[in-house]
Amino acid sequence: MKKNRPFWQTTPLEKMSHAEWESLCDGCGLCCLHKLQDEDSDEIYYTQVACRLLDCHSCQCTNYPHRKLLVPECLKLDYKELKKAYHWLPESCAYRRLYLKEGLPSWHPLVSGDKNTVHTAKISVRTFAISEKDIDGDLEDYLL
Repeated sequence: MKKNRPFWQTTPLEKMSHAEWESLCDGCGLCCLHKLQDEDSDEIYYTQVACRLLDCHSCQCTNYPHRKLLVPECLKLDYKELKKAYHWLPESCAYRRLYLKEGLPSWHPLVSGDKNTVHTAKISVRTFAISEKDIDGDLEDYLL
């Protein structure tokens, strides 16, 4: 008997259910880091400074349902936004990878079956992120 393939291999991003879409997030927290864009080259630089709503240890938003209200510049990622903004997502991001027709890596929780593999693989911000509530100085001082 042929084994069924996982939903992320058979369902286009734009046709995923809300639950499927949300489960693609690996919980790394990288998208919650403040980024700076070079005015001349448009290159995007990550900082180690995380949104004030990110719990830097769990790498989870502390108020995910209301994040847009509390942090208006937070991007609520859906397929329409992904088409416009995938380039600023980290290369490891499942949304970006699937949009670019790449597979999920072995450490991704949907593949490994363990939500902690993103941390043990050292993909998450757990070991270096600082909340914007705790910084002193300009974002440029915290470039990665």
